[in-house]
Amino acid sequence: MRILIVTGIYPPEIGGPAEYALNLKDTWVRQGHKVKVKIFGRFRKIPWGIRHVIFLVYILPSVMWSDCIFTLDAFTAGVSTVASKLFNKKNIFRTGGDALWELYVERTNDLVLLRDFYRTRLKKLSVKEKVTFHLMKWALRNLSAIIWSTEWQKNIFMEPYHLSRQNHFIVENYYGPKLESRRPATKNFIAGTRKLKWKNIVLVQKVFEHKDTKESGAILDTSIVHHDEFLNKLSQSYAVIIASLGDISPNTILDAIRCGKPFILTRENGLYSRIKDIGLFVDPQDEEDIKSKVLWLVQEGNYASQKAKIDSFSFSHTWEEIAGEYITAFNSIK
Repeated sequence: MRILIVTGIYPPEIGGPAEYALNLKDTWVRQGHKVKVKIFGRFRKIPWGIRHVIFLVYILPSVMWSDCIFTLDAFTAGVSTVASKLFNKKNIFRTGGDALWELYVERTNDLVLLRDFYRTRLKKLSVKEKVTFHLMKWALRNLSAIIWSTEWQKNIFMEPYHLSRQNHFIVENYYGPKLESRRPATKNFIAGTRKLKWKNIVLVQKVFEHKDTKESGAILDTSIVHHDEFLNKLSQSYAVIIASLGDISPNTILDAIRCGKPFILTRENGLYSRIKDIGLFVDPQDEEDIKSKVLWLVQEGNYASQKAKIDSFSFSHTWEEIAGEYITAFNSIK
């Protein structure tokens, strides 16, 4: 099969979509498929709107060549949909985050939860955000299929985007084999993430600035490094903390599980049904809740208990399985 992957970012850039695109490409190539990758992020210096038109022209030869398009970037879902319709190609979109919600939170500093955004904030969108919303609605309704990583996000999107008639598939994220877990030298909590407001890192930093938190020995690490280096750093860490306003399938938590590290995660996440028995979950809008979970986890007995739960977690979901589920989705579309 000839497969075109359309992605927003790609290694050496850091982020879940980049790793996802690379590993899908490598897996499909090993399986004998022919794969091309087109990266929208390389056009980011061109003004919004214009870069979409230029990217459309750029990918047309690859669209004509392909049997199927797998789109991994929300900002280009509309572009790849137009291209696929021009040449009657199947276009399957794998959702990641929520670009519209992220744009809104960045612009307004209104720290609204993802699950509340579409019910309470659509009337407050800027002109650009309204255009984005309607373009996304058109794109999602005209795709061949949508692949969700979690049922949680699917349920949030179904009503506002009117998706009851679309083809839907759930393909969970990568759950890899266990990695080396080293004894931490300090009680450092890894929170390295992009500096985006919805990540809620300012509130987490306030928690670690409290006198009680400092006296407990807990340290917050917000540095950002390449994924391979990150895994090495994670293997030597104490724990991971993510208290974002909504995280659909946070790869950092999946990496923490692989490295045998306890974690504190926002309760506003799509992984809960899979990991509810092995993590600590917090209200991202409640500073005291976050602090109490940090102080609980730094106690030796509690930490050992949580680590034992992580070590016993055995679910796996390989790149070969993920790639196969994508091909199954493609083959099931009429």
